Amino acid sequence: MSAPGTVLARRPAGEGDPGPPAPGRPGAGAILAQIGLALLCAGYTTGASLGWGSPEAALFMGDFGLSAAALTAAVSCYLYARRHRDSARPAWLLFAFSSFMAAAGNAVWGWYEVVLRTEVPDFSVANLFFLLFAPPAIVGLLVLAKRPANRAGCVCLALDTWLIGGSLLTLSWSLALARTAHVEGESVARAALSLAYPLLDIVLVSMVLVLHFRRSHANRSATNTAIAALALTVLCDALFTSPLLRENYASGQLLDAGWFAGSLLLAYAPWGARRLPDAAAAAAAARDPGLDSRPVAGSLAALTPYLAAAVCTLGILYNVVEGRRVDRVVVLTGCAVVLALVVRQGIMLLDNIALTHELAHKENHFRSLVQGSSDVIMIAAPNGRLHYVSPAASGVYGRDADELIGTELAALIHPEDLGAVVHEVRRFLAASPAEEPTTRIECRFRSGRGNWLNVESTVNRHQGGLIFNSRDVTERVRLQAQLQHNAEHDPLTDLPNRALFTRRVRQALGGRRASDSGTAVLFIDLDGFKGVNDRLGHQAGDELLVQAARRLQDSVRAGDTAARLGGDEFAALILGDGGRDRAARRDQVQEIADRLRLTLSRPYRLDGGQEVRVAASIGVAFAEPGVDAGDLLRNADLAMYRAKAAGKDRVELYAPQMQAEVVRRTELAARLRTALHDGEFALLHQPVVDLATGRIAAVSAQARWRSTQGILFTPAEYLRVTDDGERTAELGRWLLEEAVEQAAERAGIGHRTPVSIRVSARRLLDRSLPLGSVESLLTRHGLPSGSLIVELADSDPRIPLDELEQRLAVLRRLGVRIALDGFGSGHVAVDALRRLPVDILKLDRGLVEGVVESPRLRKITRGVLRIAGELGMRTVADGVDVPEQVVALRAMGCTHAQGMAFSGPLDEYRLRRALVRDEYPLPGAVPVPVGNRTPIRSNSETPVPPT
Repeated sequence: MSAPGTVLARRPAGEGDPGPPAPGRPGAGAILAQIGLALLCAGYTTGASLGWGSPEAALFMGDFGLSAAALTAAVSCYLYARRHRDSARPAWLLFAFSSFMAAAGNAVWGWYEVVLRTEVPDFSVANLFFLLFAPPAIVGLLVLAKRPANRAGCVCLALDTWLIGGSLLTLSWSLALARTAHVEGESVARAALSLAYPLLDIVLVSMVLVLHFRRSHANRSATNTAIAALALTVLCDALFTSPLLRENYASGQLLDAGWFAGSLLLAYAPWGARRLPDAAAAAAAARDPGLDSRPVAGSLAALTPYLAAAVCTLGILYNVVEGRRVDRVVVLTGCAVVLALVVRQGIMLLDNIALTHELAHKENHFRSLVQGSSDVIMIAAPNGRLHYVSPAASGVYGRDADELIGTELAALIHPEDLGAVVHEVRRFLAASPAEEPTTRIECRFRSGRGNWLNVESTVNRHQGGLIFNSRDVTERVRLQAQLQHNAEHDPLTDLPNRALFTRRVRQALGGRRASDSGTAVLFIDLDGFKGVNDRLGHQAGDELLVQAARRLQDSVRAGDTAARLGGDEFAALILGDGGRDRAARRDQVQEIADRLRLTLSRPYRLDGGQEVRVAASIGVAFAEPGVDAGDLLRNADLAMYRAKAAGKDRVELYAPQMQAEVVRRTELAARLRTALHDGEFALLHQPVVDLATGRIAAVSAQARWRSTQGILFTPAEYLRVTDDGERTAELGRWLLEEAVEQAAERAGIGHRTPVSIRVSARRLLDRSLPLGSVESLLTRHGLPSGSLIVELADSDPRIPLDELEQRLAVLRRLGVRIALDGFGSGHVAVDALRRLPVDILKLDRGLVEGVVESPRLRKITRGVLRIAGELGMRTVADGVDVPEQVVALRAMGCTHAQGMAFSGPLDEYRLRRALVRDEYPLPGAVPVPVGNRTPIRSNSETPVPPT
């Protein structure tokens, strides 16, 4: 099959869905009614042909049988008219009245013949009833007819009726009616009555023939059945009026079977076939004009006037051939028929001229609309070739309409879109026009400029072919593609965003690579990016992200995916190669991750010549059976956070225990939310020992959480599982209040040892800890001045030192002494030491742990201690766990120390026992008199000389 034929190929009628039943197709009930009707008519015909067995039965069935059949038709039409209030309701009421007249006439006729057993008089009520049968039926047929559109149509309808009636009158007058009218000895009334039946039948036949070509679309099947019933009745009337049959007629003969069948057929007409309402019938006619414009029916309708004139001429010729004198009635009727034909042709000529002008006007109007439209209108023949293209094609397609005419439609469609277009066209042509009058097709169309345009077409059926109303939607498609790209890509780096990356991971796990365990996801976090943002600004940070994205994109393969998930987090999807060696594949992916880490850790040169460095922490997770996209992404994220927790700038592979650790931390964080209110926290104190005397100079308060499972957690453990700032603040308030309360209780029994509490600098600046609350806390518990030491836990460079200095100054005026914790770890700025009002300098554990083994650390520690001494500060070494550290620190000039070399954290009972003893042995120490010990005090206090 050629390409155009393929596009417009119809599905054979026997294939696929048979479609809905035709509107006029009878249902099961109608078929049963038809069978019953046929059986009744056959039974009556059989009885009539056999004489019904006796003359009395023949008279009864010939009179009252016909009356019952006509009464059935009357009741049926009346009931239908009452139930259906549509435009045909008056017609069925008129048919009901007409049938009732026939029933009454037959009943009167039977009264005389069956009941009274006498001949029917020449003039009886039965004659009146029979005369009243035809006029209502004629008016009913006019109601069922399709109404003329104008006055000329009404005149033509009347002329057509007269043409048919006049011709039948001429023919019947020549054959029989003339003899009936001139019977000698017959009265004028009897002659008129004899002529009334055939004349009314002629009028009724004329209406039947005229309306056969002017039926309305509404209730077409019912109208056809009613016309057939009336035609059968008229035929029997015509046979009855002929002198030959009338002289030998008797009730119950075979002629009565025709009247009986006509009445039952009229009774069946309104109910026995499926029908459409007026609006649906008009729509059906609009969709399928062939229902009302069949060639044969149209030809007969056009030939009706000429056929009528020919019949009239035959009537006159019959008289001439028989050698009879042409009757004046025949001459007058023939002249009237010819005159009507001339008038009708004149009206039709004028009407055709008006229609021609109107058609030309409408054609020009629609031509201007089509030619002026910005849409391209194309008509494709059934063979797939274009035989009309509107002039708009030159502006839309860049090709003249004449150039496109005759071109195969399939040759203009992009090959990749042709299959979808063929499928849609076949589906559309196979669908019912009533259910789907149009369809819409979008494809790429070849333009005269050598490129492809995105074209959207509305497609309609047209004489076996198709009409395409097409428009260029290239800009809309581009905009949609751009919007789709923006929705799936990061606006800064143009890498795929989280949504697109997740979808590609899902596709990788669900396609042919579903069983490939070599597929891996890398989660990447830039360590130190936040510092770049804070120091150099967000513009420099954005520039760094763009360069990092470019390096990441260049480092992955063509089939892999690099994405930015948000902030400084990136990801990469590394597709597996289908290999079975999982160990080799893991080594290869880890090598890729290490190479990527080194690539992202190289210096970045920003605008202005600044060079910055960031590191990369990478987590790797491999696809496993039963692991979906969400689980794989979560695993890679967990591995990345493990890399950051393990020291950053490294690659970590996901292991199942990481998930278990996350679950444990989540459960721990959930329990931590209620642990404080459930009394699970306890306060321990670790002694701070004077290295000169071995006496306890202070105690360091430390919180411990003993969970319901009996596990004891240090602050470093339980604070690591939660990032809830409110929970941390609540723990800080509890620690402060509990430590002050217990210190006041110890002071009350004579142990006035200062207590130190570790507080972060950010917490000191938190407005939820007002200075008044500290003062009221000291006053409420009666803690003496100088008995509270606040250890400044960190010195974030982003914290404003001016505000921190003011805050510490206020605390010192309250009698609170300030200690700078963690000095020597590299995080405490010298500027803080210079500006902040510090009383005590606390050495970091990192200096203390290596002070014995490392000469370099000994020099650093000695320098720090010398600086503290020159500033008048006392020094405390944290984490002094072995005697050698005590000896080394004493030799360097350190004044105080705390650690396992003296004592671990003690509960309140053991602490009080230690305070009672108040002395720890010092390795290699020379005894110092008790009165010469140096307590921890503020550098603003005046030393008291020994006495």
